[in-house]
Amino acid sequence: MRYDPSRPAGRLLLTPEDKEAPARTRRLCQLGLNERPDPALDAYAGRLAEVTGAPYAMVNFIDENRQFFAGLHVPEVPPAVVVRADGSAPVLGRELTRDHGFCPHVVVRRKALVLEDVRDYPRFAGNAIVDEFGIRSYLGAPLVDGTGMVLGTVCVADVEPRPWGRPGLESIKASAAELVARLERREADGLPLL
Repeated sequence: MRYDPSRPAGRLLLTPEDKEAPARTRRLCQLGLNERPDPALDAYAGRLAEVTGAPYAMVNFIDENRQFFAGLHVPEVPPAVVVRADGSAPVLGRELTRDHGFCPHVVVRRKALVLEDVRDYPRFAGNAIVDEFGIRSYLGAPLVDGTGMVLGTVCVADVEPRPWGRPGLESIKASAAELVARLERREADGLPLL
């Protein structure tokens, strides 16, 4: 973990040190997964949002410098939980820096993360997406391929606290395993990944 001195006092963010990032970046480039949105992954994220009832769902690949949502589902009308001084609301795009969100923690930990209310966890409550997007709950699992490399995550998020519980945990882990199997079948068959 490292301390980020640019954060205001009382809002410290510990970003996990990711020693596998260079190797992951090479693997993602090899698979062509960190370059562009994928309609099939968008559809996958949409199904994940539907199954969990979460407004946001992502298939997220993390390289050395950023997070890239190759699969993304956002509500047609995002909840206006956060309003900027100019009256606008932030819009979740395809990229985030590595210090935003909870997925970098999932990747480094190599295991699923359940945050029913991020405000209950000081380490996560200070994350920029809490302030910028009003995210209050998160459920994510790592995408671990056959080489043992964690490529990224599948995750869902909500602007309300959510009691994900064991069913949510099992569901997100199963979703991650299913997606990795699909990606590996495509790679083995020499087909475009999705």
